[in-house]
Amino acid sequence: MRNGEKMIKQHSQSFKSFLVLVVTILGGLLILAPSMSFAATARIKDIVNIEGVRDNALIGYGLVVGLNGTGDKLNNSPFTQQSLMAMLERLGVNVKGANLNTGNVAAVMVTATMPPFQTQGSRMDVTVSTLGDAKSLQGGTLLVTPLMGADGEVYAVAQGPVAISGFTATGAAQTVTQNIPTKGRIADGAIIEREIKFSLNDLPQVRLSLKNPDFTTARRIADAINGFTSNQLAKATNDATVTLQKSAYYPGSMVDLITDIEQLPIQPDQVARVVIDESSGTIVMGADVRVSTVAIAQGNLTIKVNETPQVSQPNPFAENGNTVVVPRTDVSVNQNKDAKMTILESGVTLQELVTGLNKLGVGPRDIITILQAIKAAGALQAEIETM
Repeated sequence: MRNGEKMIKQHSQSFKSFLVLVVTILGGLLILAPSMSFAATARIKDIVNIEGVRDNALIGYGLVVGLNGTGDKLNNSPFTQQSLMAMLERLGVNVKGANLNTGNVAAVMVTATMPPFQTQGSRMDVTVSTLGDAKSLQGGTLLVTPLMGADGEVYAVAQGPVAISGFTATGAAQTVTQNIPTKGRIADGAIIEREIKFSLNDLPQVRLSLKNPDFTTARRIADAINGFTSNQLAKATNDATVTLQKSAYYPGSMVDLITDIEQLPIQPDQVARVVIDESSGTIVMGADVRVSTVAIAQGNLTIKVNETPQVSQPNPFAENGNTVVVPRTDVSVNQNKDAKMTILESGVTLQELVTGLNKLGVGPRDIITILQAIKAAGALQAEIETM
């Protein structure tokens, strides 16, 4: 019995030690977790474009028929009339010299984006937009329309009923329009007739183009790829390009290599930048924006002129007198004497900068002027980009 009790005590002590070890490890992970979450990472596939893997824009001109009197007025749109007559003649209908007067046809531009590596017979969506004075495409059907690329070659053919997301209701004294009824979309409305030849596996190397060029980010991508493959396959050639070389030591194809490395996490870096849109008063500031020690005072000079003319009339039954208009002008000047000067210490963060400007009670357009003045003073450690 004594031996059994000793064994039970030894097992219980070992189990307690194991629990203490597990708790210690979990506590360490909980302590490290917040510090690890500060580094925001992104996958390589989300921050780069691969050379040759690109979309292709297609465009075509066609006719939409079946409109309920909301099409082009042929007298105002001669191209619609010419296209309609040419189409009817191709179908064996002679309309030369005829006076066409229909409102059920509209000339449209058809656009589409052909995804990469699409095969012959695949389908893609198309967008249809009116070219003349048509009021709506509701209920219309697009006739066969060739879609051409930038080289003038036909790569797809579009046809089908047009779906729109808006409408127009017109009455005797009022018109209601929702969204854009002169623009529609045809889901899977185009059939690809010609493929764009491109073999990714045959390339000895491909270039990864950064969506936001940065030297630090480019080097981190190259280091991550080389560390993952244990080979010097990637090299950052500039701030916007990383060259990926196919090596004999890698057993897979180029597609396999891209598939393996596009999931690697990268911490992107960027230049401190302030983006300003003066037309809408929008300001976007990056997290790395810093401000040196600077004093700011914001105040506006407002001059208000109020005209209240009065009419002066003679007394009743007066023998002489005229009715005249006497001007009355009230001019007031507001120099904003309550405006205070605020000091921003050196190296303040974005949050501190926004808080300091908000304490001044300034609006977005005044903040734009203040930021430009801080930049002119050399105290804003960031680029200002005006849209």
